[in-house]
Amino acid sequence: MSVPDYMQCAEDHQTLLVVVQPVGVVSEENFFSIYRRICAVSQLSMRDSQRALFIRYRHHYPPENNEWGDFQTHRKVVGLITITDCFSAKDWPQTFEKFHVQKEIYGSTLYDSRLFVFGLQGDVAEQQRPDVAFYPSYEDCSSVEKRIEDFIESLFIVLESKRLDRATDKSGDKIPLLCVPFEKKDFVGLDTDSRHYKKRCQGRMRKHVGDLCLQAGMLQDALVHYHMSVELLRSVNDFLWLGAALEGLCSASVIYHYPGGTGGKAGARRLQGSSLPEAANRHRPGAQEVLIDPGALTTNGINPDTSAEIGRAKNCLSPEDIIDKYKEAISYYSKYKNAGVIELEACVKAVRVLAIQKRSMEASEFLQNAVYINLRQLSEEEKIQRYSILSELYELIGFHRKSAFFKRVAAMQCVAPSIAEPGWRACYKLLLETLPGYSLSLDPKDFSKEKKDVTQSLESYTSKCPGTMEPITLPDGLMLPPVPFTKLPIVRRVKLLSLPASLRPQKMKSLLGQSVSTKSPFIYSPIIAHNRGEERSKKIDFQWVQGDVCEVQLMVYNPMPFELRVENMGLLTSGVEFESLPAALSLPAESGLYPVTLVGVPQTTGTITVNGYRTTVFGVFSDCLLDNLPGIKTSGSTVEVIPALPRLQISTSLPRSAHSLQPSSGDEVSTNVSVQLYNGETQQLVITLENIGMEPLEKLEVTSKILTTKEKLYGDFLSWKLEETLAQFPLQPGKVATFTISIKAKLDFSCQENLLQDLSDDGSSVSGFPLSSPFRQVVRPRMENRPSNAPEGSKAGDPSHLKTLEAVLNFKYSGGPGHAEGYYRSLSLGLHVEVEPSVFFTRVSTLPATSTRQCHLLLDVFNSTEHELTVSARSNEELILHAGECQRMAIQVDKFNFESVPESPGEKGQFANPKQLEEERQEARGLEVNSRLDIRWRIPSLTRSGEASVEGLLSQLVLEHLQLAPLQWDVLVDGQPCDCQAVAACQVGDPVRLEVRLTNRSPRSVGPFALTVVPFQDHQNGVHNYELHHTVSFVGSSTFYLDAVQPSGRSSCLGALLFLYTGDFFLHIRFHEDSKSKELPPSWFCLPSVHVRALEAQA
Repeated sequence: MSVPDYMQCAEDHQTLLVVVQPVGVVSEENFFSIYRRICAVSQLSMRDSQRALFIRYRHHYPPENNEWGDFQTHRKVVGLITITDCFSAKDWPQTFEKFHVQKEIYGSTLYDSRLFVFGLQGDVAEQQRPDVAFYPSYEDCSSVEKRIEDFIESLFIVLESKRLDRATDKSGDKIPLLCVPFEKKDFVGLDTDSRHYKKRCQGRMRKHVGDLCLQAGMLQDALVHYHMSVELLRSVNDFLWLGAALEGLCSASVIYHYPGGTGGKAGARRLQGSSLPEAANRHRPGAQEVLIDPGALTTNGINPDTSAEIGRAKNCLSPEDIIDKYKEAISYYSKYKNAGVIELEACVKAVRVLAIQKRSMEASEFLQNAVYINLRQLSEEEKIQRYSILSELYELIGFHRKSAFFKRVAAMQCVAPSIAEPGWRACYKLLLETLPGYSLSLDPKDFSKEKKDVTQSLESYTSKCPGTMEPITLPDGLMLPPVPFTKLPIVRRVKLLSLPASLRPQKMKSLLGQSVSTKSPFIYSPIIAHNRGEERSKKIDFQWVQGDVCEVQLMVYNPMPFELRVENMGLLTSGVEFESLPAALSLPAESGLYPVTLVGVPQTTGTITVNGYRTTVFGVFSDCLLDNLPGIKTSGSTVEVIPALPRLQISTSLPRSAHSLQPSSGDEVSTNVSVQLYNGETQQLVITLENIGMEPLEKLEVTSKILTTKEKLYGDFLSWKLEETLAQFPLQPGKVATFTISIKAKLDFSCQENLLQDLSDDGSSVSGFPLSSPFRQVVRPRMENRPSNAPEGSKAGDPSHLKTLEAVLNFKYSGGPGHAEGYYRSLSLGLHVEVEPSVFFTRVSTLPATSTRQCHLLLDVFNSTEHELTVSARSNEELILHAGECQRMAIQVDKFNFESVPESPGEKGQFANPKQLEEERQEARGLEVNSRLDIRWRIPSLTRSGEASVEGLLSQLVLEHLQLAPLQWDVLVDGQPCDCQAVAACQVGDPVRLEVRLTNRSPRSVGPFALTVVPFQDHQNGVHNYELHHTVSFVGSSTFYLDAVQPSGRSSCLGALLFLYTGDFFLHIRFHEDSKSKELPPSWFCLPSVHVRALEAQA
């Protein structure tokens, strides 16, 4: 496509393109009289729907532009209206044949066509033909508008059928690939079965359907299709069509926000008011036509449904987003040299939108881009047209001088040497139109001597005798005062700048009270409020530091019509010894406001006042005082200079982070670093502290703040020891010290419920886990329960879900004279930690051990990493887990006496809520259990290791199983304790002494108790033999009695047995159920099993 349409606007995307052309020889006057009547029917409301159709008419349209109709359907010629003269029936066949030849030019895209015949009467004219209308003359043709309306309705029927056909296309993989002309050769030989190719087809077709919906008046549907197309095309990097989808989205949003249109009516009025020859010149091949504005229909006229309006507003871009998407689309177009016309027209559309939004500066950027877009070799006439349109667009956005510039270029193009017949009259007319833009007048009174000549003469004089700020005394005693150049350049604003956040001094809190004013005992007094306001306008609420570079920003303006060179520009100050560092600058002609930063170094302390600035212009030295400058704006000119402070620079062993932390306190973070850790892993962060200032660094305070996070942290996230670093202080200028911080990422190791259901083979809860052997078991995830196409990280319980921890380290430091005055500086380091899951504990339960003082803790451990991982606990061998594998490990642990766990500070009254007290106790117990277990994981392939914590995983029931019973029972056989696998040996016939001891660890008195000893034999087949009356005999009673035992007290009872035969015997000690024992929980009566082996008596 090589012919741009400079009159394009965003609402053209909803129009149907209809070409109106003459067939045969038709006079321009007759043709344009009918053409104007046809153009009057530019929009039509459909009868059976609440939609409207908008038509864009052209009497010339290049066929090569029509080839881009699939790319943007508003470029496709869908209707053809031809106008012809025919005065005899014998000429009719030839005329009708010309009509068919004309249709073949656009035949591939036409929906319908019409032929208007003027002058033919008789039998041929009386024949009813749907595509031909006969009129006796150009004056007698009152039904032209009605014919056009019928024609538009036929276009709507075809458009609607195509839209429905495309929108309901269910062929899936059979979607054709829409292409622009230059793409067809690039897609030869592509794999049409690839996913990438199918997405490209789907994305382009979605964009095409969006165009059809927009033309059919379905704005809401078009927005939805454009959004879907953008997502599909962006995923396959189909940039050209992605740009088209974004432009379609912008056009639909513009139609919604600006129903009145962005093109304006000026073009249409100009056509109607111009003479026919001028109109013919403008509409001959290669010239540009006038847009008929389609924006007259209100939004309610398109669709009055309230719900549709809400949906449309939801999908619609905001006015600001429209421009951003236009920029993105244009950036994609610029990647293709064959899309230059598309890029140029998109820039023009964006400019018209920005003109309505009154955002002239942004509009100028789009126009500047349009200037540099390279098209094919343009003819002289096309160049004139291009520059004229650019001039009109600059005028539209209020850039009158720029508009005049391009109008002057167009004028000079009219008399270019390559033109055989130069258009001097047109050149002169255009040049006259440029004068207002250049603020030039043809009135002789407005002329003045050229400023450039004056300045050149001045430079010549000052080269011989420099112009200084010293007064000149004439021989007659008259003294001439110095005249500074206060308007070369003009200064509009002076602003004193604060030091960067990392160098900004702060007052120590302990000394803040000293600076509080005590002039008035009242918080507010209306009498002195005005004086305080004046003082505040002069004194600034920040400080400068002695010896540090300070900045003052000036907004300057060059009023001269040529470049202005300013040398030795510096500050004029008082109150403090100040070293001003001069600057040199060059301001473009009539530059507008231009920021200039002047710097200097205060050498002493006190209050400094910026009185003005000095310059050297044209060899003249000028001292310009702010008090003498009219119209200057300043936020204050006096600032306090405090004593010198050291400057600290930090560097770390970690890479810089792309995440910029924004603490809620508003503090600026100067440096951000990032690290990725596995859950439970610890890494050392080495921070290098360098004193780059001129004062010794004497004091350093380091604090940390964890930013708001929903993740629960266990243990200290950041820890450090500052003593070794402080031992190197005071840190002299140029010296370096190191500081090490330990980063421990220790989050929850529990697994969410949805993953628990996948890993569990029975779906039981933690507390209800079936009791089984304490040996290892492999519990593999049931993969059939997981969706194979679930996106990564889509579930909250996805093990691969990364969690983020963010913290800010704050370094407060001071030294030198500034420290003595109570000032310090603050430097912040942002820390971004991404925590990747290491292991999960999917199940936690307990099993009793052979000893009453021990139990087995069963943990189902899941390896969520992609590497082989080993898990070990204290006194246990390593458990190897492959990637994605879950195994059960049993850890034999001594039961805990949780009563000995010290109370946390929270239990002493900070938390009044009993529920919070119980949570505190449970956390303390979990910490005690975890410290005893010392579970650690290790990834050998990565040489990384860390700890795995059961804190937060242990339920109340599990903690009860791990806790020592309040009543501690010991059974001794012949003085030897019986517990675990110990077997007490005795000889047949010898009495065996049996002792039962009770230690009361509960806070209450217990007892008395009665216990009965019942011996039995285990035949190892599930049968227990209790009929041992002739085998075992008691010396005394088989019932033991224990008196009441006070808290922390002990009691014991004694008895004896006599074994008459050899064998293995077991003693079951049973409590008598009385009122005393029923008051206590059954778990308090856990006695160890007693195994006695009777042997033959030795001779």
